[in-house]
Amino acid sequence: MAKGWSLDALAARCFLSPSNLSRIETGHRRIALDQLVPIARALGTTLDQLVEHAEDEDVVIRPLPDHSRGRTTWLLSGERTPHGVTVAKMRITPERPARPERLRVHPGYEWFTVLSGTVRLQLGERTIMVETGQAAEFSTMIPHSIDPHEGSVEILTIFDREGERAHMHAAEGAEPPEPAP
Repeated sequence: MAKGWSLDALAARCFLSPSNLSRIETGHRRIALDQLVPIARALGTTLDQLVEHAEDEDVVIRPLPDHSRGRTTWLLSGERTPHGVTVAKMRITPERPARPERLRVHPGYEWFTVLSGTVRLQLGERTIMVETGQAAEFSTMIPHSIDPHEGSVEILTIFDREGERAHMHAAEGAEPPEPAP
């Protein structure tokens, strides 16, 4: 504690149980307004000072690159992204082997825009070239793959919750499961 108080001492001053205060402090419980006021009073501060971020961490996302098999991914969405979507920038290089025989199918929906290069989007039997400045959206229940065409490609992509599980966790090293026959 910044004032040198124990958790029990602060809990007594703001009329909350130590276990409740501990869960709030560790992020295991959301804090309610009726809890913020007594905590601010006990600490001798204002509500604004209590909840403000010292940095811009609540606004600025500083993504770290995740490299995997010819693909680099930067997560651009924070934990509070509405509607359970994940936003990511991806660079896909020719080192990532194109495998048309291994098209993926999973629940969900995907959208991407090409920032640079040309994407070869395989949707079932169709091959669609998506160029810089163009976008594509499709149901991920259609067998699909996104690969670079003649050089590297950079895309900005949005996955729903199911698409994030299939694509982002695959980027962490595990191949997504093959579709059922």
